[in-house]
Parts: sequence; structure tokens; C-alpha cells
Amino acid sequence: MRNFGFCLLITAVLLCGARLSSADDGGGEMLMASPESVGMISSQLNFIDEAVAASMKAKEIPGAVVLVARHGQIAYLKAFGNRSVKPSTEPMTVDTIFDISSLTKVVATLPSIMLLVENGTLRIEDKVKHYLPKFTGDGKDDITVRHLLNHYSGLPAGFDLSRKWSGTAEALEELWDIDTDAEPGREFKYSDLNFIALGEIVRVLSGMTLDVFAKERIFSPLGMRDTCFRPPASLAARIAPTEPRRNERRSTSANQMIRGEVHDPTAWRMGGVAGHAGLFSTARDLAVFAQMLLNRGSYAGKRLLSPLGVAAMISPQSPADQPEIRGFGWDIHSTYSAPKGDLFYRGVGHSGFTGVSLWIHPATDTSIILLTSRLHPGGGKSINHLRAVVANIVAASILDPDEKRNN
Repeated sequence: MRNFGFCLLITAVLLCGARLSSADDGGGEMLMASPESVGMISSQLNFIDEAVAASMKAKEIPGAVVLVARHGQIAYLKAFGNRSVKPSTEPMTVDTIFDISSLTKVVATLPSIMLLVENGTLRIEDKVKHYLPKFTGDGKDDITVRHLLNHYSGLPAGFDLSRKWSGTAEALEELWDIDTDAEPGREFKYSDLNFIALGEIVRVLSGMTLDVFAKERIFSPLGMRDTCFRPPASLAARIAPTEPRRNERRSTSANQMIRGEVHDPTAWRMGGVAGHAGLFSTARDLAVFAQMLLNRGSYAGKRLLSPLGVAAMISPQSPADQPEIRGFGWDIHSTYSAPKGDLFYRGVGHSGFTGVSLWIHPATDTSIILLTSRLHPGGGKSINHLRAVVANIVAASILDPDEKRNN
């Protein structure tokens, strides 16, 4: 009953008759606005500066980009510290491109899957082996697409990287042979393998690799110009490096940083395109994607997803008797919910290993984007405290939490 009520609450917010922002059906590019003009307190948002400064002082991060948007406008956007500190110092800029690691799951793979659902090509309740015939045996026969989307498939967290394989084809052979750790639907286990399988479903059903499908059907229509897999060399100067290649056993060079190629070792072995990681993006591009969801599937006059499709994605979709609550792809309330902080009592979000996170709060038409390269220059520390603190500051800045504007 708890999950059912939560689902109704979010669906009501998304399907309400009033539009939530000026960008809903023709607002164009997201513009800067004063916090007060969108019902937020400037002085409260300024506490973000202190929180990021404290994190940099503790050497958790070399720098960050933070963006807060409400009602289709950007109320706060700042760059802090440095994009790179080794081998040379480069100041952070608001247009810095980050390896967004596991945000790939919800920004590329999830909407691709939902587009296939909406055009009738795919059913979420179907067994995965219906679409991937080799995905069978070893406990996998009863895994459905739903189980992949909400991380209740029972698959292990990732591949055994001590095994020697290279390329997508060999990665899939590993997937066909892998054993489950639990019965599907019984236990929450966050797994990259779930979204690797989903990425392959996109390729099989669309005839396009995930990177091509996502660019043509998601990023280009939304005008997300800096969002892509395998970024070209022309963008390298704007990309935040992660850590030395030797840390990931890619090179013996102590000073050669991973920059412009995916950090995740599995996605790297797969050639840089995978359903779970590999995407690069900026704060502004992610803000557009978040606003599309807040607009119930449309942005700047272009409809990407249906209102009911968006409602399904961000409503509880995990087993009702389980404490870890997930939507389709999105986190709602689980051990991974640090980006929502303590004051946002609903909403959806996701984080990424490299130090990125996104939280979307439909009830107040608000999104929070925190992008860091916490692994740079040599390993990285947890930034869950910073993620939660930033969310708390933003929540406390909202003056009209129950208002749904039609700007």
C-alpha cells in the first residue's frame, strides 16, 4: 500500500492540468533567472558556495559545477575550483564536460528503452530471453525487463574483470554465461549488468547501437549538443580528467590521466559504449534532460516521451514488500539516495561513481545537478555528504513548495 500511494502521489503531480514551467511547449533554451523570480531565496542558495568550498578544502574534490533549476529556468549555476590539477592546473568552467558514469543508465539507456515501449516494440513485463535468446540458463530464464530496470534481477553487480575479454561481443558472451546470485524479484542488487543487457535490447530491437539511437532519438531532439559517448578530440580541452591510467591498469605511465575516454573499466573494455556507463555531458545539457521529465516528456515544443511514460519511470516499480524503492532506472528511496538529502521527501535521482549526481523533484518543479571529478587526481573520496548538503540547501531555499506555476 505504501508504494501504491507513493505512485499515485507522483502520478498526480505529473499529470496535473497546469503546466509546470515556461519551457513545457516552446520555451527554448533554458535561461538564467534570479532565484526570487522562481520562488527561491538567493541568500540560501549561496550556502552552496560554502559547502563546495569545504569539500575542496577537505580534498574530496578538485572542483565542481553546480546547477539548480526551477520552473524551466536556471536559478543557480556556478563553477568552483579546478577542472584539472595534474599534470597542469586548469580552472573549472560551467561548460566543463564530465564523464557521467552511471547517469548513463537514466539519461541514455532508460529513455531509449521507454521509447521502444511507447512505440509497441518492447514490453516491460516480457522475459529478457524473448528479446535476447542467449540470455538463458544459470537462473536467468525468469528475469524480465522490469527486473533489469529496477535492479531486482538477481544478477551480480558486474563482470569478473580478472577474466580476459575485450569488445562488446565478448562482453555479451560473458553475460550469456553468468550465473545469478538471487532469484529474480527477491532482492535488490544494483548491477551494471542489468543495463548492459538493456543496452543490447536497444540495439537488437532498433537496429542501432545505443550511442546512435540515443543521439538520434534523445540528445539531438533536446538540443543536448555536448552529450555523447566517445567524445571527439575537439572536445578534449573541456573534459574533466579522472585518474591516472595506471590506476585502471591501462598504462604504466604515472602521469597519463584518463581524459576523454570512459573511466569505467567494463565500458572501456566494451569500446566506450555500454548501457551502464560511457556517457559524457555538461550541467546545462543535464538540466534540459531533467526539465523534459518535469514537463511530463516534452521540452521546447518537442515531445520525447508521453506523460504516462514519464510517470511510470519515476513511480515506485520495485516489489511492494521490499524496503529499497526504485522506479524504472531511477532511485527513489534506497541506500543510493544521498543526492536527495534530508528535506526532499520525494522525487527521483541517480548518482555516478566519478562524482556526479542528479535529483529531480516534480512536486516543486526543481532539479539539482552536481558534477565533480572526485577521482582526480589520484583516487577520490566519498562525496555523499556534499550531495546531501547541497540538496538540503536547495530544499530550504524554496519559498512556495506546493505551488505548481504556469509561467
